[in-house]
Amino acid sequence: MKRAMLAMTALIALGWGAVAPAQPAAPRARDLGVPFDGTPGPLNAITDVAGVEVGFRTLVSGEGARVRGKGPVRTGVTAIFPRGKADGRGVFAGFFAGNGNGDMTGTHWVEEGGVLETPILITGTGSVGVVRDAAFKWLADRREGRFWYPLVAETADATLHDMAGQHVTVADTLAAMDAARPGPVAEGNVGGGTGMVCNGFKGGTGTASRRLTAAEGGYTVGVLVQCNYGSATGLRIAGVPVAREMDLQGPCVTQRLPTPQRRGGQLAPVCDPRRVALADAPLEEHRGSIIIVIATDAPLTPEQLKRLARRGTAGLGRLGSILADGSGDIFIAFSTANPGVDDGNWHQAADRPVQVVRLPNAAINPLFTATIEGVEEAVINAMIAARTMTGADYWTISALPHDQLQAILRRHNLLNPPRQATPGGSGL
Repeated sequence: MKRAMLAMTALIALGWGAVAPAQPAAPRARDLGVPFDGTPGPLNAITDVAGVEVGFRTLVSGEGARVRGKGPVRTGVTAIFPRGKADGRGVFAGFFAGNGNGDMTGTHWVEEGGVLETPILITGTGSVGVVRDAAFKWLADRREGRFWYPLVAETADATLHDMAGQHVTVADTLAAMDAARPGPVAEGNVGGGTGMVCNGFKGGTGTASRRLTAAEGGYTVGVLVQCNYGSATGLRIAGVPVAREMDLQGPCVTQRLPTPQRRGGQLAPVCDPRRVALADAPLEEHRGSIIIVIATDAPLTPEQLKRLARRGTAGLGRLGSILADGSGDIFIAFSTANPGVDDGNWHQAADRPVQVVRLPNAAINPLFTATIEGVEEAVINAMIAARTMTGADYWTISALPHDQLQAILRRHNLLNPPRQATPGGSGL
């Protein structure tokens, strides 16, 4: 048993969905019958936007009491390349903070110049610095140029992880970047989302996409989130406050466990005898953050992409978020259209005008709708894929119970017929 656990720890550390062997797809929200508006792309993922690549490095090791610098470890790195690893050309981008109690490096130049010249990386709060420096190294080793402002975002995995121990390394970051690829995207307890909590349940990484009709331009919008925000009482799925109707009196639901007791000569955690319902958990659940990355192939300019990023707030509103004071709700949107108009290589820049294709503002509403729908579904996909996790100091965060969710939606005549699992969605 111990050997099997060590093997699983090593497998997880490699980065699920990147270099691990293929695994059966975990169910996603639509597979369970959760209803959504809009038409997704073939993968229902941010990689439905041509050129986008995503990679992960997932770190899970240790158990028991939290010891700074030793663990337990429940964290990782997510890497997103707007044009793929092989294409260093910049993309037009726009940045917006719904609530700014968080961090995303590199946004000053996005705000000033309207261009994103680096990949986007997401990790835990304690690892932003090392990930930023490692991203700079990756770029310096592989691309022409002298300097970059890597865009690195965070959410806090302080409950399940030894966050102060700063366990993410340069090697971990480089591995996540090297692992980036197109195709299905893993979800749940992977990458930077490994140790996160979302709406009082286990959260993490989620993704979704929308494809516009031909009459609307046929464009694609893809979304990837790292969700670590919100309260169970506020959570809305298909407009229903589902947690309020769930039986959440079971043990180990976001409760700190007392000192382990011996059972049969072995240490085993004992759940809080109070068994406080998740729906009655304290207001601290509002503390947390979400990073939203929005990609599109629509020809939008920076000010339009900032408008698109703002619509992340409307997507969160559908889910019941209030963008609480203690939350870092930070969004970045980019467009893969207009390649080469501003590649960021200042030493090679030509002093000549360039032509830019721009969608009229009057045609942008379908993209707003697609963004709102994509954010809503990406968050729920993250929660569906995530699995119950026990971490530092025996904190246990329970997964959203699929059976109860389906029963509640069925009671409200909202459940679609469940279907076979779709690509992506691997959760640990």
